[in-house]
Amino acid sequence: MGRPRWIYWKQIFTTKFQANCTKAKIEDNWINGYEIGPMVEIRKLKDDRYVIRYTYDE
Repeated sequence: MGRPRWIYWKQIFTTKFQANCTKAKIEDNWINGYEIGPMVEIRKLKDDRYVIRYTYDE
């Protein structure tokens, strides 16, 4: 297995707090399921905004 594939969330956030709220929602969606949840990361952009990305494995 190689490097993980990343999917980027469609929204760019102006604060890290907003990004953390969405990150928690993504992680919670997998807790009640049968699948292993994705790795979720918050990345800071050069203009001090934030984007969320998570892994996708087939």
